[in-house]
Amino acid sequence: MERDDSGASRICVTNAKGGTGKTTIAINVAGALNERGRDVLFVDLDPQGNATEGLGLVEEYDSGPPTLFDALTDHSRREVVNDLVVEHPEMDVLPSSIDLLQAEHELTIADLVARSKSDPSLSGAAEALGELAIHVDPAAVTGTHALDALEQTLAAVEREYDYVIVDSPPFYGKLTDTGIFAARNVIVPALTEATSERAIELLIDQIAALEGQVGISVNTVGVVANRVENTGEDRTMLQWLNEVFDGFPVWEVRKRVALQRAFSAGTSLFEYEDSVDMEDVFLEMADELDRQFGYTEVTA
Repeated sequence: MERDDSGASRICVTNAKGGTGKTTIAINVAGALNERGRDVLFVDLDPQGNATEGLGLVEEYDSGPPTLFDALTDHSRREVVNDLVVEHPEMDVLPSSIDLLQAEHELTIADLVARSKSDPSLSGAAEALGELAIHVDPAAVTGTHALDALEQTLAAVEREYDYVIVDSPPFYGKLTDTGIFAARNVIVPALTEATSERAIELLIDQIAALEGQVGISVNTVGVVANRVENTGEDRTMLQWLNEVFDGFPVWEVRKRVALQRAFSAGTSLFEYEDSVDMEDVFLEMADELDRQFGYTEVTA
């Protein structure tokens, strides 16, 4: 596994199926990495801002411009990201905001501009598309795609981190593609129920299409079977996940009330007042991530 130019390992926690506990998994993975002494930047790329809320940053979600939306969509304002990072006891946070609801529109226009510039038959389309945008400047779109908005934004972050954890939106689109493109590594959360099969298959197809479109390789660093209970369906789905992701770690997170209570308290399990057995599972995840990305010492 490779790190970015600053030395950070980037991981996108993603599944377009809602209700998988994606955000809770992302927060607790970040908390476990912090517990091992790693310096973590948590990026909330979901316009709903569930992670921002779950880290106790509701005011930041409601704050006015500039926001992450501006850093992502205005090429001349990438550096504003340094004013947006908020300190949390366990990690630094790049919060979401209500403005991110506009990002899908902007990123779609930027990507269409890139495609029109590479197709001689669409001469003049870039300028017309630019008139529909809030921030996108067609002159600033120079590649064959525009999925590097988050990558460029993270490159402007002045502080160095060991890990960047990206919580993606619970839907397919340019925001999710932008998160996966920037990270190149994914953790896949899934519920142990039959409806997860189709969601996982769609995610695999989506990642394959993204790899083909922009010529990158996306690594699956692990799968989290979430809210596991002791039922026949759970056992069947665990077997299916292990077969589909043969060779990759599949971690089992049991259903625990403490996970929701910690979320409501604005922390991961590791800062929550009551200890719970699932802390050990998230520490196992952090240990495996350190192994994959070449961190050899625990500094906590």
